[in-house]
Amino acid sequence: MPRFFVDSVAEDTLLLTGQNGIHVRRSLRMGPGDPLTVCDGRGTDAACRIEGFRGDEVLLTVLSRTPTATEPSCAVTLYQGLPKGDKMEWIIQKAVELGVSRIVPVQMARSVSVITDKPDKRDKKAARWQKIADEAAGQSGRGILPPVEAPVSFREAAARLAEENTLICYEGGGAPLWELADRTAGAVSLVIGPEGGIDRKELSLMCENGGRPVTLGPRILRCETAPLAALAVLMAATGNM
Repeated sequence: MPRFFVDSVAEDTLLLTGQNGIHVRRSLRMGPGDPLTVCDGRGTDAACRIEGFRGDEVLLTVLSRTPTATEPSCAVTLYQGLPKGDKMEWIIQKAVELGVSRIVPVQMARSVSVITDKPDKRDKKAARWQKIADEAAGQSGRGILPPVEAPVSFREAAARLAEENTLICYEGGGAPLWELADRTAGAVSLVIGPEGGIDRKELSLMCENGGRPVTLGPRILRCETAPLAALAVLMAATGNM
């Protein structure tokens, strides 16, 4: 069933506007009486019926409200070493589909891409990344819109990771990821390096702050493959797959 995000589903009638309304009327060619689902982006779904149109705006009646059934019980924050090219867009899209709760791009020692110092260019890229995440959330039936943060330096990320339950996917070895995935864990932070992997100094600092190295097996995965494999393992091991 088509799914759309709005700010609130508290009222008994809702109005889809902008691109949502255009998509319903022009692309999906839906009409009065057709059902669709609207979500507030905070875990509540509203089953709705189309009542009519006002231009490209869609008038809906809310039939019922329920907690979103698709959100995982384990909130995973992905700290992704900045890759080159458009790989980050692929990672964001697929990570959201797999159930990630937040994505933090990180400039690491071996990152080819760097954080731009031009605010307008940085903001434009951040907006595009968030748009990709939002569209993936709608397509995959998510109950939230996972935020994609602005890129941070490794030092900034390391300071945050010191306060979090951190698993570091490291090509140099570690415990199998599935062994450290705890079904009772409410939140996990997952660190993935860029194309060149995680630098030993970065690994040492994260381990000193409580991070645990994990392995995804004997094969070395590309930086755009590793986060998806790791998320699939975490979701399966915590009963969310």
